[in-house]
Amino acid sequence: MTEQAGLPDLHFVLVHGACHGAWCWFKIRSLMETSGYKVTCLDLKSAGIDQSNPNTILTFDEYNAPLTHFLSNLPDNEKVILVGHSAGGLSLTDAIHRFAKKIRVAIYVAANMLRHGFSTDQDIKDGEPDVSEYGEVADLEYGMGLDQPPTSIIIKEEFQKRLLYQLSPKEVNFQSTRTRPSITYAVNFDSTFFLAFLSNPAPLIDGFVGLGQDTALASMLLRPGPVRAFKGARFEGGKDADSVPRIYIKTLHDQMLKPMKQEQMIKRWQPCQVLVLDSDHSPFFSTPRLLFDLISKGAAASF
Repeated sequence: MTEQAGLPDLHFVLVHGACHGAWCWFKIRSLMETSGYKVTCLDLKSAGIDQSNPNTILTFDEYNAPLTHFLSNLPDNEKVILVGHSAGGLSLTDAIHRFAKKIRVAIYVAANMLRHGFSTDQDIKDGEPDVSEYGEVADLEYGMGLDQPPTSIIIKEEFQKRLLYQLSPKEVNFQSTRTRPSITYAVNFDSTFFLAFLSNPAPLIDGFVGLGQDTALASMLLRPGPVRAFKGARFEGGKDADSVPRIYIKTLHDQMLKPMKQEQMIKRWQPCQVLVLDSDHSPFFSTPRLLFDLISKGAAASF
């Protein structure tokens, strides 16, 4: 049993958004595991430590294959709680159409929640970020040639904090909770550190408080996302899709997927519950404990 009294053992599957990877959930994963939950964090194709070239990932089916494979191999008598951030919402919706009977609840965090993906002009209007006010914020690659649409995209480093992480902690203050609190540690972020961190971030969270500079971590780990796959995300209506409870967590200070766009998606495909978080686009960095509490609340409501 988990620490949430009366709840059975819960299995959370955390799905990252564009250009991120399983690594972005490290604070949430640690909080969940400390609370006794089972947690799976996936890297989708060309994300995180998956070495696929994003310029060769041209369909959403290929991009979402790691989640599809995971759910395909899940025992028929087991249900999971899917949590998707940003473009990870497309992955959740795809899973809802394909594997409704294996999903206890789907929780969208500042995420694309479009019943049929980008199937109509209205879907594009509601679901695609509009950051035109900032000018050219992204670097594009044209893996199929300059006469073809771009194949990958990444937010330029100088815009990442402004659009994705503007409320994340600003100062580095690695202080041990196990030894004298006056000691401040310098951490060498080399490749060995990152490999250990990606495989098991919990000791870092458990050992240090005041973890700042999430943006520095992100700038080193963000990778171009397969934009052709995102734009081609379209889903047929699975017969059991509407049987899966959906919860939406709105982020009120979101500069990437603005609250107005989130509200439009909520109105067009109404979830069973809407929760509100006073955060930027990336609450797994800026307000991890509040996000964890809302995810736990949403999971409890699914029983």
